[in-house]
Amino acid sequence: MASIRYIVTDVDEAIEFYERLGFKVRLHPGPGFAMLSRDDLRLLLNTPGGGGGAGQPMPDGTLPQPGGWNRIQLEVDDLDATVADLREAHIPFRSEIITGNGGRQVLADDPSGNPIELFQPARR
Repeated sequence: MASIRYIVTDVDEAIEFYERLGFKVRLHPGPGFAMLSRDDLRLLLNTPGGGGGAGQPMPDGTLPQPGGWNRIQLEVDDLDATVADLREAHIPFRSEIITGNGGRQVLADDPSGNPIELFQPARR
């Protein structure tokens, strides 16, 4: 099982978002940390400054922050339906649906601004 860690501003809000994408909560011991899973992916959510070692400041005092462009890619069966569901929930998107040789994709932001690539492979 692969693990990804995202820094989020609100773990409960992030859980609600990721549950819409098929994740299940495996562990949520407090407000600063949760462990979720989907298929062979384990997603670790931490708040800055709390929730264990991953949210702690660096030696120079810099706190971990959400955002950036590195992302997880989640394969979906029906990209249009997934996008419609997330738009109804007022989830922000960085792009419209983009079609390429391998399929169709869109970038959505979780509630803390971490990008999620939703991907529907092309039918061969």
